[in-house]
Amino acid sequence: MLKIDRAAVNEVAGASGPGDLVARVHDAVRLEFATIPPYLTAMLSLKPGRNRDIWWAIHDVVVDEMLHLIIGCNLLNALGARPALDGADFVPRYPGPLPLGIGDDLVVGLEPFSRELMERVFMRIEEPEDPLIFRQASAPPEFATIGEFYRTLSETLLALPGPLMPGDPARQVVAPHWYGTDRLFPIRTTKDAARAVSLIVEEGEGTRDSPVDPDGDIAHYYRFAAIAKGRRLVRDPSAPAGYSYTGAPYPFDPDGVWPLTPNQRAADLDPASEAWRRARQFQVTFTRLLSALQQCVDGRPGRLDAAMGIMFELKLAGQMLAATPVVCGGAPTGRNAGPVFVRETINR
Repeated sequence: MLKIDRAAVNEVAGASGPGDLVARVHDAVRLEFATIPPYLTAMLSLKPGRNRDIWWAIHDVVVDEMLHLIIGCNLLNALGARPALDGADFVPRYPGPLPLGIGDDLVVGLEPFSRELMERVFMRIEEPEDPLIFRQASAPPEFATIGEFYRTLSETLLALPGPLMPGDPARQVVAPHWYGTDRLFPIRTTKDAARAVSLIVEEGEGTRDSPVDPDGDIAHYYRFAAIAKGRRLVRDPSAPAGYSYTGAPYPFDPDGVWPLTPNQRAADLDPASEAWRRARQFQVTFTRLLSALQQCVDGRPGRLDAAMGIMFELKLAGQMLAATPVVCGGAPTGRNAGPVFVRETINR
């Protein structure tokens, strides 16, 4: 699981006003964003028309993480703070620890899809405190988990003095067309805020009693586990938790994965190569996406349509990039180019 410093949870628990929560909520926004590049890289590594069940499963998680990012920004705006998607430290460096992480052995990089990657990294990112499996009782850990962090944040929000949040309601992003009104809604009260935080947790981890989120979908952790095991999680009255990995197969064809360069750097591509050109196109599109999202959460919520359109462009740019062999020093490396999630300097 993603281990975080218990001091972060204690800081949230000890908050006496909205301003005391801003720094840690911004860390949570950075964390929600930080999961998108590794998930998207694995998805883009699947060749067009191949391994489509797995492609769609990861795609849906990426869309959910974008929602969680926007929810976090709505919460920051509700607290009266500005989401800083344009901050110098907002986009993490890969490989490395995730925001809020304590730097344990969970190192997250940008890698092509494999079932081993699902278990080694993706499941650990989304793992609940108590996954629905048999475990022996143990002493409380010294570290905290992201689920505990969010539950503490929800409790603290509900305990704030006064039911109304101090931020400008006009800066709240709603998008019925993209996410419906039950998943993305304006945060105006402390109850709204707690409800939004709970949705993030349940879509990632499920609930304490079920692997299903409030929308009836399998939560991210159990979805990644199903891909790793090769079969979908389905209801099973004979199983102790009421579910088992005995559903329809998740077929996987290893030849349907591009051999992407892990943790691709633009500097490692020959400047005159097709891979470098497409990598730069991907970076420019990524930069435009961040800019559109920043405008969206800065009081222009209508820019979300533009941001989602750019997200589609990013997917297409990534597919072309992933299909491109890498040339380094004039010689092919035997691998294809991976996406580089770094802001591009755009001359205006």
